[in-house]
Amino acid sequence: MITKYFSSVLWQVDMNRNVKPKFVSCSIAALAAALMFSPFLMGQASFDAHDLSGVWQFAPGGGGQGPGDNFPPLTAWGQASYDANKPGYGPRAAPGGNDPILKCSPIGVPRILFVIWPFEIIHIPGRILMFFEGQHTIREIWMDGRKLPDDPDPRWYGYSVGRWEGDTLVVETAGFNDKTWLGAQGQPHSEEMRTIERYRRVDHTTIQFNLTIDDPKTYTKTWEAEPRVIKLKPGVEIPESFCVASEEEEFAKRIREPAARQVK
Repeated sequence: MITKYFSSVLWQVDMNRNVKPKFVSCSIAALAAALMFSPFLMGQASFDAHDLSGVWQFAPGGGGQGPGDNFPPLTAWGQASYDANKPGYGPRAAPGGNDPILKCSPIGVPRILFVIWPFEIIHIPGRILMFFEGQHTIREIWMDGRKLPDDPDPRWYGYSVGRWEGDTLVVETAGFNDKTWLGAQGQPHSEEMRTIERYRRVDHTTIQFNLTIDDPKTYTKTWEAEPRVIKLKPGVEIPESFCVASEEEEFAKRIREPAARQVK
């Protein structure tokens, strides 16, 4: 479309030598503006596949706030955990919801990767940092060649190590506690969970994301989450966004609990 417009301008100049310079100048300016803000050309801008710096956000769709609803069959332990989890909203919403984030507990990995807030990727020597707007949290990924510890202490975000496989960043994480959910609908996990994330920058503004979850205590087979797309958010800064327990309690009292009772 842009090429046709530019060709039309040049054709008019060539066929009519009396075209006013002002018309040509305005047309070229309009073309330049269109090119500047063209999503196609922004995506085709040069980029380093090994540099993921910038503020990013998961594109709408896919698994929503979690790896997806297509999780594998649960083990007996996993089913009992799932039944005990009471989401604060959605089709399984129930009064007295016990989603950990409703008490301002850390969101955890991989759930925080799927929330609606943007996050910033920062490269520093030996590490990659992920700075999330959600709960104003920083995640650390070691890139210095170390392996996962044999028996890491359980953590909310686990212990993460990364490496490059060609143009793909591969992040392995273990050492989770079992206090977080994988998604808003109460998908559980155990301390045995291990995850593998793959980030592949396919153009200047797009990362393809894949996630594999292996938790034999909770699921009867490996969980391949729905593939997702992450988009660059130029000019966006991560604002202050803390979870405040008193505000969460007030929101639950006035909105969340009444809504859950109506669902039932």
